[in-house]
This record gives sequence, C-alpha cells and structure tokens, in this order.
Amino acid sequence: MRQANPGNGSHRKRGFQLKANKTAWIAGAALTCALAGFATVGISAASTPSAAPSATPTALPTDGGQRADPSDGGATGIVQSTSSSGFTLKTATGVTVTVSDNASTTFLKNNHHTSAKAVKKGTSVLVLGLVDSADITAAKVVVQPHGDGGAAAAEAAGVIPFQQGTPSPDKSVGTIPDYTEGEGTIQTGSVAYKATTAAQAVVPGGIVDRVVKLADGEYEVHNISINWPHHLFVNKDFKVVGYE
Repeated sequence: MRQANPGNGSHRKRGFQLKANKTAWIAGAALTCALAGFATVGISAASTPSAAPSATPTALPTDGGQRADPSDGGATGIVQSTSSSGFTLKTATGVTVTVSDNASTTFLKNNHHTSAKAVKKGTSVLVLGLVDSADITAAKVVVQPHGDGGAAAAEAAGVIPFQQGTPSPDKSVGTIPDYTEGEGTIQTGSVAYKATTAAQAVVPGGIVDRVVKLADGEYEVHNISINWPHHLFVNKDFKVVGYE
C-alpha cells in the first residue's frame, strides 16, 4: 500500500477488464482524482452543510468516455419528486438521479422497516441497487431523518462537482493501494451495498456505479458524475481508507 498526500497524487492510466460473471467492462483511461480536505482515515463528516451548485451537470462522466454495464451501487441525496413507480433525488453536487422501486424494494428508517410513504419531497435518502448511469433500480432505500443529502460530508471531503470540459485534478488522500484497474471481481448484493454505504457516508455527491473486490480483500468503489474523487478504497471492515 502507498500513502497519498493531498496535491501529490500520481497520475495513473489503467486498462479496465474485470474478472466477473458479467459482460466485460469496456476499457477506458481511468479519470484522475483530486481532494481538497481530509482529516483522518476512517473519516467523519463535518457538521457544516454546504450549498449545492446552482446548475445541474448536463452530462455524466464515465470511464474514459466509455459506458460500463449496470452494476450494484448507489447514491445519497434529497428527494425532489415522487411517483407511483419511484422518485427522483438530487445529490450534494446537484446531479439528478431517477430511482425506480418495486414490491421487492426494502425501505428503512431508524433501522426499522417502513414503507414507500416515508419517502417524501425534501427527505434525505441513501439508495442502494442496480445502477445504470443516473438511473437506479432500488433494492434498499434508507430514509435519513434530519439528513442533508450528504452536503456536509461532501464539503468536508472536498468533493469536486462535475463540470463539462474541466479535467480532474491529480490528487489523492489516505492509503491508496498499488493496484492496476482491471484486477479484482465485481461485487453484487449485500457486499456491494456495504461498501457503497461506507463510501457514501464519507464521500457523497457522486453515484457509485460499481464495487470491485481486490486481491488483498479490500474494495475499490467507483464514483461517476463528479470530477473527484473517482476511486475510493474500503477495507475488509468496510471503512474508507483512501480515495483519489
């Protein structure tokens, strides 16, 4: 493992070819990452909320401009509207996510089961499920009482919103493994959701579109829809140890 310092991350291009019982991901140059604030590894969010950007991004960045197949992940945000088939939410960086729910979707509030009626406009939620760009088919929706949609945590982590034509800075924070993107196995179900939950608690604002288990047993959680960070690393105990 290598220790990364803000402002001194190394730029690495990686070809992506995952070992999984799924359609192979299309290879692309991995986006580089930047961070403007990180207190300690294991990372706790600051209490001061931040304002969402005034404009919603018009496009979502993906791996090297290529699109990945749908995989399990999720996003955090504030509910904007509801319907009989689901709802929309807006992340802390202003990205609109369309969420579909169904009879098998689990709704939780205060660690107890609840119903879809708990999801109302203005509610803060964490959504876990099958991610296809900015669309999520929800397996689980966690209603967060008094939550801010991840705004404070995104500000504390220094998340950089996506802006068309703006390159990602080359910075890293925490412990970054010496790995080549393409190693590891796509995770699904509860493991993917645990890793996504850990990553979204520390670095919300983006959409997690896949979780990969690395050879050492840790996880790489991949973010889209923001300029930084794109790669978060979660240990075997599902705690964030670094990101870039």
